[in-house]
Order: sequence, then C-alpha cells, then structure tokens
Amino acid sequence: MRFFLVSILACIGLALPAWASLKTQTLEYKQGDAVLEGYLAYDDSFRGKRPGILVVHEWKGLNDYAKRRANMLAQLGYIAFAADIYGKGIRPQTIADAGAMAGKYKADRALLRARVIAGLQTLKAQSRVDPAQLAAIGYCFGGTAVLELARSGAGIKGIVSFHGGLSSPKPADALNIKAKVLILHGDADPFVKAEEVVSFEKEMTEARVNYQLIKYPGAMHGFSNPENKGVPPGALYNEAADQASWSEMKKFFKRLFRP
Repeated sequence: MRFFLVSILACIGLALPAWASLKTQTLEYKQGDAVLEGYLAYDDSFRGKRPGILVVHEWKGLNDYAKRRANMLAQLGYIAFAADIYGKGIRPQTIADAGAMAGKYKADRALLRARVIAGLQTLKAQSRVDPAQLAAIGYCFGGTAVLELARSGAGIKGIVSFHGGLSSPKPADALNIKAKVLILHGDADPFVKAEEVVSFEKEMTEARVNYQLIKYPGAMHGFSNPENKGVPPGALYNEAADQASWSEMKKFFKRLFRP
C-alpha cells in the first residue's frame, strides 16, 4: 500500500511523505581521459526499474541548482543524474570564467556531445534505471547540451530545454533526432534572439521532429533560477515562468513514459 501511495502522489505531482527516502550519491566517471563527477538522486521507496532523467547544468558547471533539480525529479519517482560537462573540480566562479568555459564547448559541438553522451551512459548503467525509458533536461548552457544530445541521434525518448540556446552549426543534424523535444523559452530573453528561435523552428519543421516550443511572455534568460537577479543583465528569475515550465515538463514526462 505504501509504495502504491507514493507512486500515485508522484504521478500527480504532490510532495512525497516524510517516510519517502531520497538517496543521493556522487559518481565519478570518464569521457576519454577526462575525469567527470556527477550527482545521482533517487527515491528508494519505489520498487522496480524507473525512467532515468539526465540533468545538464548551467554555464557555471554542476552546482547546487542542478543538484536541487535532480532531487526534485527523484521526488517525482525518476532516477536523476546531474551530469558534469566541464570535468571534476572545474566550477567557474565568475561570469567571465563561466562564459569562457561554456564558449569552449559551444565552439566544439563534438566534444559537447561526447560529454553529454558520457553522462547519459552513466545514467543508463545504473541498476535502478529502465534503459528503454530515458530523457534529458538542461538549463541555459545545459539546454544547448541536451539539444546536441538529441541531434547526435541518441536513443532517448525526450529532451526538455529550459531557457537554452537553440542555434546549431549543422541544422541538418536535426534529421538524426529520435526524441520528442520540448523547448521552454523566455519570450524576452536577450541572449536567444527572435531570429534564432525562427531558425530553430525551421530546423525542426524541415526535419519533421516532434517538438513543442512554449514562450513565456516577459520572461528573460535564466527565468527558472532564483539566484538570477539581473547579473549579467538579461538574466532574471521569473517565478510564474519557473512554475509553469516545471509543470509543462511534468506533463511532458507523464505522456512520454506512459505504460
């Protein structure tokens, strides 16, 4: 009865009771010679294999924000793994350093894909994960990263981008996409220009990708993170867009992982 009740609560998006047990673990893994350090979260009150969700961090690397989102996914009944794109111990502290690090991977999409795929493989290898039920979400830089994962042709069911970059140096790679795509975008985002959005929609349409793009009026870049308070200018938290986008993600996954 206990496990049945937990499953029902998770499905409808309510908080789990106190006896539900959130477990977290730091996992070291590799991509080539690079040592990476991710964060695994799950609720061990759920029985059987569960869908796995990869979480990709913002431009400052794997931090408490990405881990909190992984915990929230675990509380919904998923096995969540927050990947590390930059490498163990590489956590930019300044805007300049974060911009340089994110720029390195945006300029080298092959390397970015390799790092995200390494995270996905680590998630897939977890004993509690159903390897046929995988998806990925990403924030800002991470939104770009999960789109590149989809464009690589990875065998995942869906990806969700929260205020992520949408551009692609190789739009034809959209033909590789097997996943359903959900884009949650701030309509006032100064870093993702209107023409970039138009180009993205053209890319998806021409490749016949199953995608949805939702725009939040007045929402700026980084709208989901309460730590965004206008530094850099254009990055600002928006509570309404944060809550609405998380709700859309939950509905997307409920459809995606329907038995």
